[in-house]
Amino acid sequence: MADRPTLYERFADTAARHPGLAALELGEERLSYTELAEEAARTAARLLAALDGRRPRRVGVLANRSVAAYAGYLAANRLGSAAVPLNPGFSPERLATTVALAELDVVLADAPTADLPVPVVRADAPLAADAAASVPVHLPGPDDIAYIVFTSGSTGTPKGVPIQHGNVAALLDYAIARYELGPGCRLSQTFDLTFDPTVWDMFSAWGSGATLVVPTRNELVRPARFIERRQITHWFSVPSVITYAERLRDLTPAGMPSLRWSLFGGEQLTLEQIRIWRAAAPQSVLENLYGPTEVTVACTQYRLPTRPEDWPSSANGTVPIGTPYPHLDFLVVDEDGRPADEGELCVRGSQRFPGYLRPADNSGRFLSFADGRAVLHEGDGPPGPELYYRTGDRVSRVGDALVHLGRLDQQVKVRGHRIELGEVEAALRALPGVGEAVVLALPDASGEVALEACYTGPGQDPVALRGALGGRLPGYMVPRGFTRLDTFPLNPNGKTDRRALALELAERGQR
Repeated sequence: MADRPTLYERFADTAARHPGLAALELGEERLSYTELAEEAARTAARLLAALDGRRPRRVGVLANRSVAAYAGYLAANRLGSAAVPLNPGFSPERLATTVALAELDVVLADAPTADLPVPVVRADAPLAADAAASVPVHLPGPDDIAYIVFTSGSTGTPKGVPIQHGNVAALLDYAIARYELGPGCRLSQTFDLTFDPTVWDMFSAWGSGATLVVPTRNELVRPARFIERRQITHWFSVPSVITYAERLRDLTPAGMPSLRWSLFGGEQLTLEQIRIWRAAAPQSVLENLYGPTEVTVACTQYRLPTRPEDWPSSANGTVPIGTPYPHLDFLVVDEDGRPADEGELCVRGSQRFPGYLRPADNSGRFLSFADGRAVLHEGDGPPGPELYYRTGDRVSRVGDALVHLGRLDQQVKVRGHRIELGEVEAALRALPGVGEAVVLALPDASGEVALEACYTGPGQDPVALRGALGGRLPGYMVPRGFTRLDTFPLNPNGKTDRRALALELAERGQR
């Protein structure tokens, strides 16, 4: 891994070879590789000025879908700093918590923001004309952190997932070759910066000379129009985009002739969804990707056969997640740690992260394997490379492929966002008047998964509850509905019976 280029080296090499090619298109804005490199240098100069010339260790990027967001990410990379994307939609309280957990030195923002416990640099802050020219490029090593993503935590505290340069280099070297990326390719960028597939989008494009094309929010709900208008060649999104597009009658037969590759990940992809998409993009190669943040964006792949009649069938109607990348090792183990055809997927290899920011979060998340059995790794110290990461996902083998069956714990995905139900429950219980709280992920009438909350205590206004939670949680974690109950049903072990609770909610909805 030591010889693999860093994120910024990939971008800088492309900028040197293809200075005039388009690196970024955002709305009507278009920046060449040279222009984006210059903007990143100016942003790096602003960050250094805010710290009196001291190079930051970690840089927060409080921006999304703007030139400042992408230049800020590159500026952090240029300085050899870890980039930490922050969601502008977060409440001031959650932002401050994340800033503290990440131990940020400085935050770059593209809009006014609440006070934070570190210097905040505006992307349009005044800058001396020659300041950018003197900013050096600092090249980190493969074991240094490239970026940190925060995921939902079951204790109510977000978990920081650091990804090393060596981890992401292994992913990019594989992806750029597999998807035939290079000048002339036009990649979509559908994910928010806080969602780690953006790294795949940005640096598979910038590491190959392709163009990153960012849809606006309005364009994203009508992907076929966006793809046709912008001549997208490579599409990557969560599968739920297909459902929304179909609902809006955006997908027409053969309506996306420019599309060569269609990639989906972040949540289960159904066979019905992929049939709908294929009809609109029959020339496109279709792939389903899977991977937790801890294994660097994606770690398995399944390419659907050209002929739909050759597509597989699965018990839950989903497309297989396929097989792990050839440079990774994996295990499927049962509850006793024995290799099995159905069980928990565990992964190790060059893309596996080095452990959570908080060592306590490592507890119970890694396995060793010897003498035909996996054993839980005890302790919360840094996990060695020989250990497997426990994904918490239940899979089964169907032929040579793996099928995703669901979660082993209470983690769910809603529109591609990974959510620990325990974190939402903790936030709800913290509100005045709320006693017990349980949050379920349930399908609505259209089959889309949404959060439903149940609580005990005095009845409360759902609008007020939603507003109060909105001050503590990002919007995608706020439940759609709230139901007050006198007590929760219990199973024989005395624990809340979530299945019985889901049935009760379904019966209430039918009345």
